[in-house]
Amino acid sequence: MMTIIPATRETLESWVRLRASLWPETSEATHKSELEDYFRNSSAHSSAFLARTDTGLIVGFAEAGLRTDYVNGCTTSPVVFLEGIYVLEPYRRQDIARRLCEAVALWGKNLGCMEFASDAPLENDASRRFHAAMGFIETEQVVFFKRCL
Repeated sequence: MMTIIPATRETLESWVRLRASLWPETSEATHKSELEDYFRNSSAHSSAFLARTDTGLIVGFAEAGLRTDYVNGCTTSPVVFLEGIYVLEPYRRQDIARRLCEAVALWGKNLGCMEFASDAPLENDASRRFHAAMGFIETEQVVFFKRCL
């Protein structure tokens, strides 16, 4: 049995480890600091949900935010935006990610959002397939540029 729960301070260490698996270029110490800030400054503009087994093991997470700036392909504001989602490998293909997305969607809907958005790098085919399976439609492909001054 899997339960989707809101993130709490009690789940911080598990959440840090999952984040470090999704974003390994960032240290666990930085992830922990960011999540401590999340709890200190929590607002209605962000939320996180965790997947917990009946034995209490945290095996997945989804982070979301409300975006009021332009979100590619969206026509309303605010938009609930999936900032990150991750499920441990042994627990994949069990509808956990779908349930995490549903929790995020409900959170956004309860705040008046009419659109749910996300993004993925062009080369991340697995993420693009995941988003399609979750009902997202691709709206744009964008390449960003910069120039040093």
